[in-house]
Amino acid sequence: MKEITDSMLNKMSSDIDLLKDGLDPANIAFWYKKVIAEAKEMAPPWLVDKINVKQDPILYLKFNLDISKRAVRYLMIAIGNNIDDMPYTTKLYFLKVQEIVSQEMDKSLV
Repeated sequence: MKEITDSMLNKMSSDIDLLKDGLDPANIAFWYKKVIAEAKEMAPPWLVDKINVKQDPILYLKFNLDISKRAVRYLMIAIGNNIDDMPYTTKLYFLKVQEIVSQEMDKSLV
């Protein structure tokens, strides 16, 4: 019985570590770099410099997304292309980013 309990606790511990690692600032920064690079590859040359992200030097989980409204669709496509490869919690983070960006775009249309 103790072996089963130990096995379950080890499994839960590793699952929690994976979830925690998915929200590590370095991990999110890595995925932002990948997504931004892909968005810049898709965007026309005149929009490339309008797609940027900057990590806050004090609050490591805060990222300032600086993107032109015309370039948003390239960002959304790039996130969609990479979402399946992301760890679970990173995926949730970027789904929220997509939701927030969509809401901001909708506000600007009204």
